[in-house]
Amino acid sequence: MENVTETMPEQTMPVSCTNESEVLGVNANFSDRSAQSRNTAEAVARRSYGKLLAFLAARTRDVAASEDALSEAFASALSDWPLHGCPSNPEAWLLTVARRKMIDAVRRCSQAQTATAKLQLLAEGLDAARADTEIPDRRLALMFVCAHPAIEAGIRAPLMLQVVLGLDAKAIASAFLMSPAAMGKRLVRAKDKIRQAGIPFSIPAREELPNRLDTVLDAIYAAFAEGWTDPGGTDVVRRDLTEEALFLARLVAELLPEEPEALGLLALMLHAEARRCARRNGAGEYVPLGKQDAALWDSRMIIEAEALLQRASALGSLGRYQLESALQSPTLLGCLRGTAGEDRRTGRSPPRVRNRDRPRARSRGAPLPAATPVGLAGMIHLADAFCDSSQ
Repeated sequence: MENVTETMPEQTMPVSCTNESEVLGVNANFSDRSAQSRNTAEAVARRSYGKLLAFLAARTRDVAASEDALSEAFASALSDWPLHGCPSNPEAWLLTVARRKMIDAVRRCSQAQTATAKLQLLAEGLDAARADTEIPDRRLALMFVCAHPAIEAGIRAPLMLQVVLGLDAKAIASAFLMSPAAMGKRLVRAKDKIRQAGIPFSIPAREELPNRLDTVLDAIYAAFAEGWTDPGGTDVVRRDLTEEALFLARLVAELLPEEPEALGLLALMLHAEARRCARRNGAGEYVPLGKQDAALWDSRMIIEAEALLQRASALGSLGRYQLESALQSPTLLGCLRGTAGEDRRTGRSPPRVRNRDRPRARSRGAPLPAATPVGLAGMIHLADAFCDSSQ
């Protein structure tokens, strides 16, 4: 009996425990540990899902198999952690279990030659995971994979939302007005394309980065725009989608702090999100930017956006997202400072670009002229010039 008691799982009642209060205490303790395990797993999923998936898929380039293994690892965590406690490094625990799940799956593969090659890659990755206390962050490389030219443009944003953030196909389908089955099939095809084409999990070289980065930023902005198609902001799925897109934009800006367009996209999205509560009146009608109640805007978001624009302009390369954000900035700042939405420099409302692609085509990668004032005012000056030339 002594040996049995030593190997008995914690939640199983000891033989000597017959008091009802003790029974209730053990059950309550297990319930607390289960709740703690769920909370820890959810926090790790939110914080590190894309990081873990990118690390798993980087060697084999099999995103679907990596997703399956990671899902099984999370399921194992919810079974194991309530019994043995949450590990000190949950990400490393999940990564090790997911690697083993992938190895088991490959061993069941009927193609011996392919299985041997994958096993070697996975074994090397498992050794690397054990050696490193910090898991390398390859989420940016994963985003470049999702936005690779070989991937259909229309599926890049949904693919990024699923593999980097872990959103399920049903939620993504709802946001993009598509049936879950159709969205699931498109996502599966995209992942098959990554594996079959051998798309590398790497950040493009400096000379390739501008064009490749454009596709990543466009995919993030497409996800954000889908979230904004709900006029009243009452659709929970779409509102959540804007938050997820903002998370991706922040991630890119954090990982590429010297790329002005990454900063410009985040600034643009923050400017838009800051006035969400003011863009519709009580009757649900659209309120033009110049007539919105500035008291309803989120001033913290606007201040953050302005700081991002200043950083972007100091890097000396004007682009579409910086321009679109700068075009909104005079009105926003003017209203916050009590100037009724007018540009204090010109006394008129800021210009609107009729053709969004024209400024992008003219300005992408173009350095700011030496005589142009650096900072937000200089960007607005250039914005005026671009708009005047497009009239």
